[in-house]
Parts: sequence; C-alpha cells; structure tokens
Amino acid sequence: MTQTTGSARVRTHPVPADAFAPARLGPVDLPNRFLMAPLTRNRAAADGTPGALMAEYYAQRAGAGLIIGEAATPSAVGQTYPDIAAIHRPEHVAGWRGVTGAVRAAGGRMFLQLQHGGRVGHPATSGLTPVAPSPVALPETIFTPGGHRPSVVPREMTAADIRTTVEDFAQAARNARAAGFEGVEVHAANGHLLHQFLAANTNLRTDGWGGPPAARVRFAAEVTEAVAAAIGPERTGLRISPGSTVNGADEQGQTREIYEALTARLAGLGLAYLHIVRAEPETELFRRLRAAWPGTLVANPLLGEITTAAVGDATARVLAAGADLVALGRPFLANPDLVPRLRAGAPLNPMRERYFMYVGGADGYTDYPALDGTAAA
Repeated sequence: MTQTTGSARVRTHPVPADAFAPARLGPVDLPNRFLMAPLTRNRAAADGTPGALMAEYYAQRAGAGLIIGEAATPSAVGQTYPDIAAIHRPEHVAGWRGVTGAVRAAGGRMFLQLQHGGRVGHPATSGLTPVAPSPVALPETIFTPGGHRPSVVPREMTAADIRTTVEDFAQAARNARAAGFEGVEVHAANGHLLHQFLAANTNLRTDGWGGPPAARVRFAAEVTEAVAAAIGPERTGLRISPGSTVNGADEQGQTREIYEALTARLAGLGLAYLHIVRAEPETELFRRLRAAWPGTLVANPLLGEITTAAVGDATARVLAAGADLVALGRPFLANPDLVPRLRAGAPLNPMRERYFMYVGGADGYTDYPALDGTAAA
C-alpha cells in the first residue's frame, strides 16, 4: 500500500510474500529467495586461510536462502588487499571446510565467489607484480599491509598467462567443491580482472581478447565456461556490474553492447544464475538482460537506507521486473537474522561505521544482535 504525505507518495508495503517462498537453484533447494551477497570483510589469515571467526560469522547468517561467500582469490597474483580469503592451496580448502561445515550445521547453504583482482593488487601485499589485460595502472592509491601506496603499472597478460588464469579459476572451483561449497560465483564485476577485460579503458589489446565489445567478452566467457566444465554449469553463477565505475572501470558508452554480447555467448550454457550488481529494474538495460537471459536472474538492488521498508520496496520492484532471487549485502552484514526480521516486519539493525567492515576482529562482524538480543542468529 502507499501513504500520501503532502504531495509525496511514500511506499509502505511489507516485504512481498513470494520472497519467502522456496526456490530451486540448480541442484540446491533454497528455503527463501534472499541471497546473502558476497561481502569482503578482511578476516582471513595473512595467507588467505579462513578461521573460526569467519565460520561463526557465516553460521550466524545461515537463514539466508543461499550465502555467497566473500571473494576468494584463485591464485597468489590475484590477491587484492591484506587478509583476503583465498582458495588455491590445501590450507585454504581446509579453512573453508570449517566455514561450510558450520553453515551446514546451522541449516544453511553456500556458494563461493571467485575473484582475481587484476590491476587491483600490489607487490607489497602479494609479493608479485599485478597482471591485467593492458599495462594501465589503477587511478588511485591502494591499501597494503603498510598502508595506502601508489598503484603500480600491471604487467600485460600474455596468451599463456590468460590460459593459466582460466585454469586457475577452474581449479579454484574444484577446490571450492572439495571445501563443501554447493557451487561458485565467477566475479566479472566492479573493476576486477574479468571486468578489466570488458571495460574499454582497461583493455587496450589488439589480439583476440581485445578490440570491439564482442571480442572483449572472450576472457570472461572463457573463465565461466572453464568453471562450468570443471564443476557443472548448474553449480556456476556469474556476477556482472553493467555501467559500474568501481576501481576506475569505464565502459565508455558500450555497456549495452558488452553485456548483450556476454549474455548471448553464455545463455545456452545452463548456468545456475546471472547476478546483476546494483540492479535498477526500471532501466532498459535491466529489461533487456532479463529478456535475453533464459535462466535464473539474481538482482542485487540499489539500497539507500537499511530499513525493513526500504528492503521491502527494493525486493518488490526487482521481483516485479522479473528477477527470480534477491541478493542483499549490507542488510545481512548488520542483521544476522535478516530473513526472520523481514518476515516479521521487525526493525533492522543499522550498520555500524564503515571502518568496522575491514579492520579485523569481532567488532562490527559477529557482534550484531539478533532480535532476541543475542549476537547469534
């Protein structure tokens, strides 16, 4: 329903009931249509291994229809920032197995996001020079163990580097399955490596991975196809951020051409889902992608404030526009029991200062209260 206040119309309807209906995602049964979006939190060990605190954090949020675990790097050179999780060594697999076991014991299900930073990296963090489609540096400083430092010019990837990186993603997907994840999400968004190949200002190549949009989608498609071949397309999702300028990405007016070419190449693969970041359901691009994508569409709606009304309104809009599932980030961060709160129409915890997202430790991580006053769901 709506209330009228003066000349303004304020939407006050609750979260739509169909958001709480069960759904099926490939071989996975979901108890509701709310996904916890991947949220980098910098709580892994320095070598990328998840520990007990991460297991507690995710288990608290096991009421999500599906948790998409935070970005995990598939190789050492793909590391972005300090204390980022990884999935390319046996100890990483063992650490993540503790996380998935805790979530499963709490009744939840998890995918893992696979993310290579590309030029979003620094030798002071990884010990390696970052690689990217072209030698174009990040246009801002980057955080390292020693604080913010000027970005470095990445090394342009050779054809052999590209083939190795594609296999790194495929092996990381196998590792994720061995760690107990139901599947993985390939991260082709927010200015990281796959998005760097898509964007015109970061991909200056003149070979088969560069040039017009139809060619620039090749690397992202090859990674996704390799992951799907490794663990099954029904266990493989893809995340995109059309038009995003995060980390200096610039699609230079070619957004529609890029994502129509990418979805056309992958539409027949039978992927578990396509995940659109900061989805704006009223736009022509969203409508085009929904029409072009034959499978499950996940929408991560753009939210201002974190309130039950705001989440309800955003959820109603993306579902009405054809999304099948709704991914939420900050609301899950601040509310370990988000789904029961939304179902009850209860108020949501506000998110604490952004500082607490990345500092490590339990503060602003596992200490958000549930409705009953405890810090656990």
